[in-house]
Amino acid sequence: MRNKIIIGNWKMNKTPSQTESFLQEILPKIKQSSSVVVFCVPFTNLDIASKLLKGTKANLGAQNISWQDSGAYTGEISGAMLKELSVSYALIGHSERRQYFGETDTTVNQRTVAAHRHNIIPVVCVGETLQERQSGNAQDIVTNQIKQALKDITPEQAQNTIVAYEPIWAIGTGVTASANDAQEMLKHIRKQLNNLYGDIADKMHLLYGGSATAANAQELLSQPDLDGLLVGGASLKVEDFSTMANIV
Repeated sequence: MRNKIIIGNWKMNKTPSQTESFLQEILPKIKQSSSVVVFCVPFTNLDIASKLLKGTKANLGAQNISWQDSGAYTGEISGAMLKELSVSYALIGHSERRQYFGETDTTVNQRTVAAHRHNIIPVVCVGETLQERQSGNAQDIVTNQIKQALKDITPEQAQNTIVAYEPIWAIGTGVTASANDAQEMLKHIRKQLNNLYGDIADKMHLLYGGSATAANAQELLSQPDLDGLLVGGASLKVEDFSTMANIV
């Protein structure tokens, strides 16, 4: 039985002081949750978040990770830097990184390899645009993203890799894929993972992200191939995210 995971992606929101206030308020509300809870905060907030999460059941995540370990890569953050701040998860290939910052399938793969090199669990994001879905190419697009992202990832590493399906047309739009649509794609993803890794695919965690809220969390989580949620806007609200963490 795969345990349930909920990841809050704060994106470019909250200062260190706001992070401190938020975590102090939410941590008591989720301490009874049996799910794995992860806060992916901006790089500037990792230090204070690391200190506040120490000794709790909640986990710290980064929103990116460099494929290089050190060197002349201005603006990048290495796995070694993240590990020293007790980061245990890293988002990789989020659609906003692909759309605004030139992320490609190749760099997604390089970052995934780097995450495993530093024993950080990569949360690899895949998903199609509205045009790709309407043209009937959604599954082919996602299949290719998975194959490229997991190139040279061993079966052992795959067990510690999370795949998050986030249809681009549902991110930040308020439009959520139906539970059936999410399940259909996640079932397809697990089939592709099975082609790559055999029975290990049944142990891998698949998440849904894309305007997930406290109102639709229960229905989404009832799907057999959905092991948790990657939450954007709702993760910035104490009541919404704590409710979702306890539902999960």
